[in-house]
Amino acid sequence: MSDGPEKQFDLSQRRLTTRQGIDTEELTGRTFPYQFDPGLVEGIDLQASTPGDDLNWLEDIHLMEEDGIPAVFDRYTNAFLKIHFDIPSGREDEFARKVLIKHLQEGNSYGIWLKHQHAKFPQPELGPWLTESATVGENWTPPTVERWDKSFTF
Repeated sequence: MSDGPEKQFDLSQRRLTTRQGIDTEELTGRTFPYQFDPGLVEGIDLQASTPGDDLNWLEDIHLMEEDGIPAVFDRYTNAFLKIHFDIPSGREDEFARKVLIKHLQEGNSYGIWLKHQHAKFPQPELGPWLTESATVGENWTPPTVERWDKSFTF
C-alpha cells in the first residue's frame, strides 16, 4: 500500500563508469595555455629546471593518456594534466616532461595550491623547480572543529 503516487525513475539517463582517475581540469575548473601551445614549453631546459644534480626523477615522467587524450601525471596533485596539442613523434616523453615542469614552475598544480593551507613545515611554495620561490608552512596550526570536545572518547 502506498501513501502517494509512486515515483518513476528515468534510468536511461544513468550510466555506469569504470573511470578511476581524475584530471587537473576537473580539480581546478580550468585549463592552462601551455596545454594547447607547444611553443610555450618548447624552450624549457629540462636539465636547468631539475632540482639538484639528479635528473633521475625525470626518467619516471612519461607521456600517458587520460580519457583518450595525451597527458602527463602530476604526482603532487595525483591527477593527469592533459596535453591538447600534437606532439612530434619521438619526443613524447620530452614534451610530457616540459609541460609538467611548466605547470609546476607556474604554480598551477593543485597540490601546490593546497600547500598554503596544509604545509606543516617550511618549504618552497613552488618546490625546487624554481629559485626564489616563496616559503609556505611557516605558521601551520592544526585545524579545529567547532563544538568538538577533545575529552570525549568512545
